Order: sequence, then structure tokens, then C-alpha cells
Amino acid sequence: MYAFTLERPATVADAAKLAGAGGKLLAGGQTLLASMKLRLAAPEQLVDLGGIQELAGIRKEGNAFVIGAMTRHLDVGANAEIKAAFPALAWLADHIGDRQVRAMGTLGGSLANNDPSACYPSAVLGSGATVITSKREIAADDFFQGLFATALGEDELITAVRFPVPKRAAYEKLRQKASNFPLVGIFVTQGDAGVRVAVTGAGNGVFRHKGLEEALGKSFTPEAAAGVKIDASELNSDLHATAAYRANLISVLTQRAVRKALG
Repeated sequence: MYAFTLERPATVADAAKLAGAGGKLLAGGQTLLASMKLRLAAPEQLVDLGGIQELAGIRKEGNAFVIGAMTRHLDVGANAEIKAAFPALAWLADHIGDRQVRAMGTLGGSLANNDPSACYPSAVLGSGATVITSKREIAADDFFQGLFATALGEDELITAVRFPVPKRAAYEKLRQKASNFPLVGIFVTQGDAGVRVAVTGAGNGVFRHKGLEEALGKSFTPEAAAGVKIDASELNSDLHATAAYRANLISVLTQRAVRKALG
């Protein structure tokens, strides 16, 4: 391993200051440490967020769950209140990667990295959540900005995410067997503001599918989802699946998600 310094700040303000000076934030390390081992990343300074107690935890605020950025996937998946009120979110967290990833990976780390095949971005975008940072609050529709890109500034870090509890919700995905990332994942919610459908794994970042949202807004049924033509022209093709296959998965998985949401 090459030489680097490791900082362990005790406050969000200290972490933000170090990040603004060029330090690389370390949350769960499930992407960063692997990238460092492969020499794809070579930060001179790591800023470990693990010692900032205020960044972890789950609490209910009205009809929403506020989840700290350093909360582990296992803790979200096992939380009794989330399992009762927002089971789709608990299921998603409990099926990320494998148990080792879930024991170390964090909500904030996943969102800040914004991998185009990550599960959590679809939950945030699909539920219309709000990303709370050290400086402001950012609506989900404004947070994700493409491949590994977000609205975060260099000296800004995620502190928590506020998830409104929908009337109905479900998450469905088809795993890529070697990595456990989804070839396609679909997070569907139905709430007072309408229907939201977020897609991960199919394009250059998580995105909402307006055609499916409009159809399901009129009739929240698997048949309505099945009637929507999915355009493959802007979807990914790679060694795991073609764009046409991913387009078919979007349709099929949305139908399954709606069926699951309806119980």
C-alpha cells in the first residue's frame, strides 16, 4: 500500500473542512478501498467519518424516517419501525450486496458515490426523499447528476436522508451474479403526490421513468405497466446484458414491483 495520512474528525464541521482541503471522505469504504487496492484511486489523505456519532442513527419524524448518513445497511434492514411502515426500504437495504457489504456499507457513502447500479439511489429518487447535507437540504430530483456525479460541493457531506413514508412501495431487482449489483433495479412508490418509478442499473445513473409514472398514476396495476413501451436507445449495453434486455427488465420488474406493492 502506498503512503497516505488518515484523519478521524469528531465533528461534521471538522470533516467538511478536511474535505474542502482535499481529503477523501471514507464512509463504509466498500468502493473507495477497493479502488485504492486496484490503484484506480490514490488519495493522499483519508477522512474517516466513523467517529462522528451524530451521523449514524434512525428516527421517525412525523410521516418520515430520517436516517443518518453513516447508518449501515444492516441496521436499516433490521429496523423494526422501518420494516413495519416502509418495508420496501428495509427489503432494499437487507438485499444490498452480501452480508459483509451490508455490515460495512453506509447510506451516505452509497449516495455520495452514486454508482449507476447502486440500489440506494433508486430508493431516494423513487420515494422523493430529501438529502440533508452539512450546508443545505437537496431534493432527490436535484441531487443525482449522472455517472458518479452529485450536487455535493467539495466541502459538503451528507449528514442524513429524510424518507417520506408512501402509501405503497416496492423494490425489485435482477442481480448480476458475480458482483451482486442489479442489472436493473426498480423502486416504485405511490403516495399523495402521485407515483414515482426510479430505475437503477440500466443507464448512466439512476433516473425516473416518466412513461411508467404516467401510466401507473392513471391505473396502479401491473397491466398498466405492461402497456408502456420502454425505449432502449439510451440504455446501457455491456458484457452482462444488452440495452434491449435491460429495457425488457424495466418492464417486467416494474410489473413485479407493482404487484408486490399491492400485496
